[in-house]
Amino acid sequence: MNIDAQALALLAGELLEEARARRPLVQNITNFVSMDIAANALLALGASPAMIHAPEETDEFITIADALVINVGTLSAPSAISMDRAASAARMHGKPWLLDPVAAGLLTFRDEAIRKLLRHRPTIIRGNASEIMAVARIAGLTQDAATPHGVDNRHQASEAEALAVKLARHCFCAVVATGAVDVVTDGKSVVRLGNGSPLAPRVTALGCSMSSVMAAYMSLAEPFDAALAATILYGVTGDIAGETARGPASFRTAFLDTLFSIRASDLASRIKVI
Repeated sequence: MNIDAQALALLAGELLEEARARRPLVQNITNFVSMDIAANALLALGASPAMIHAPEETDEFITIADALVINVGTLSAPSAISMDRAASAARMHGKPWLLDPVAAGLLTFRDEAIRKLLRHRPTIIRGNASEIMAVARIAGLTQDAATPHGVDNRHQASEAEALAVKLARHCFCAVVATGAVDVVTDGKSVVRLGNGSPLAPRVTALGCSMSSVMAAYMSLAEPFDAALAATILYGVTGDIAGETARGPASFRTAFLDTLFSIRASDLASRIKVI
């Protein structure tokens, strides 16, 4: 399959400008570690974050939100209820929602919560390679276990590519497996992107914030386009931020500043399609 890098960059640039103009409201049922950076990433982009977690509010708020992201990082019995109710309501009201299956494959309760969430048909599933492989097992697509090291990635995205394609077909959604090379698929097409900084994995919850930005894009475009555009944006932002950062702390600051100031021309000049 021939991939037109400049067409992808054009798509990413258009969605960047549209997100800034339309300021989508994203409901985040996310983990406690990622709340701060996820909210700040959305604000830097120009979107609007809402960290609505209570079971009594989650399904009501989805009628107001443009998109929903569910991140199972700091999972609990009450939060599992909130997630299930919100995902059900999102499907009922036709609102796009993204599943971020943090540490999938690590613990039984977590895997069962993910299994239940898959029934509500996520629009996008985004995780690191190990998590995507584990979700494929949870969905019954493979018997191979891909146990992560906590929330860390033990696999390359290339190892997860075939299962990501199967998962996208099975769930009728887009799937993103992140790593040194990011893989984006809708079950038919596969795009591999090589942007990003080695400092990114040293900053906690930066991937979780990517899910929130990707959810904002879901309200503006088809799932595959939203997944591609957000992955390109985050990779190029990481490239630029990494050029001036001295370590993880300065990288975090540089990343948010770059996300605020990045332009479509930066995406066009820096995109790396593998």
